[in-house]
Amino acid sequence: MDLPVVPPVAPMLAKLVRELPTAAGMRYEPKWDGFRCIVFRDGDEVELASRNERPLTRYFPELPAPLRAALPERAVVDGEIVIAGAKGLDFDALLQRIHPAVSRINSLAEQTPASFVAFDVLAVGDDDLRRRPFSERRAVLEEAVGAGPPPVHLTPLTTDVEVARDWFTRFEGAGLDGVIAKPVDLAYVEGKRVMLKVKHERTADCVVAGFRWHKDGDGVGSLLLGLYDDAGTLHHVGVATSFAAARRRALVDEVAPLREGALEGHPWRSWAEAESERSGAGGGGGGQRMPGGASRWNAGKNAAWEPLRPERVAEVSYDNLQGDRFRHATHLVRWRPDRDPSSCTYAQLDRPVPEELARALGA
Repeated sequence: MDLPVVPPVAPMLAKLVRELPTAAGMRYEPKWDGFRCIVFRDGDEVELASRNERPLTRYFPELPAPLRAALPERAVVDGEIVIAGAKGLDFDALLQRIHPAVSRINSLAEQTPASFVAFDVLAVGDDDLRRRPFSERRAVLEEAVGAGPPPVHLTPLTTDVEVARDWFTRFEGAGLDGVIAKPVDLAYVEGKRVMLKVKHERTADCVVAGFRWHKDGDGVGSLLLGLYDDAGTLHHVGVATSFAAARRRALVDEVAPLREGALEGHPWRSWAEAESERSGAGGGGGGQRMPGGASRWNAGKNAAWEPLRPERVAEVSYDNLQGDRFRHATHLVRWRPDRDPSSCTYAQLDRPVPEELARALGA
C-alpha cells in the first residue's frame, strides 16, 4: 500500500475517569462496544487491522466493498466494527467471527452483517493528519465519510456536556458502554491513553465457584463468578481479575479452605471433568453457562481452572452486561461473609432499558 500511514498502527487509547470532564474545548462521542479497527484503503485494496495490530479483513468479508464506496481513494480511518442485534450491539456475534473456517465466516457475514463506525482519521491522500488537532481531523472525517449509507457510519459528536450525559444514560440500552471525551486540540498519539472515557460501573454479589492460577504461577490470577437463575442453576457469568502481586498471593490462602472436596457435587463438575480428560470444553447441559472454551483470539491460552466449593460470596464491580454475563472482567471489591450464596441471583442486576441502536447512530 502506498499511504502516508501504513500498518501496523497502534490505535490511540483512552484513560478511564469517573466523571465526564467539563474543560473548555471538550468533544464528546458515544463509546462503541465492538472491535477497534483501523481501516487502510489504497484504491481497491482495503485492510482492516485490530487494536492489537492483527489483521481482521478475513473475518469481515462484507465490509471492504462498502468501505471502498464510503472512503476516499486513499485514506486511513480509525473506528469500531460492530454488529447490530435485536436488542442493540451484539458482541457475542462479533466473537463468532473469529473462526478458522472461511465457509463459517461467510455464512455469518450474511446472517449477522457487521457495520463500521468511524471516529477519527489518520491520513487522506498524501496527507498524514496525526499531528493535526482533533478539530481539524474531525472536519476532514466529516467530509470524507459524511452521512454515507450503512453499513459505514460517522460517530455522533457533541460539544455539549449535558447532551453527552444524556447519551451516557440513554444509549446504554443499545449496547454502548459509555462516553469518550477528546480535547479539541488533541493530536493522534499511537498507543497512548490520551483520550478520556467514562464507563458505567455497578456492583453485584456473586458466588465464587472456582479460580485460575496467575500465568506466572504465583498466586490467583482470576476468580470465577456465578449467579443463580430462577430455577436454581448456577451460571458462570465472568471473572474478577487484575490483582496486585501481593493480593494474588493472599488470595491463595483465602480460597484454600474451599478447595478441599470442591469437585464433589460442584454445579460445574461435568465441565471440570471433561477438561481434566481433555475431551472437550464448555460441557454440561440444559443451557447452563459454564467456564470454558479456549480464547478465540489466543488458541494457546491456558483456560484450566480449579473448582471451589460455592460457599463464599464476593462483591464485584462491573461496567455492563452482554446477555447473561459480564461484558468485561470485573474487579473484586470485598468479600461478603454476610451474604448467603443462594441469594446471588440475576434479579440483583441493573439492566438498562433498551434503546434503539438507530437512534444512537443518528444522534
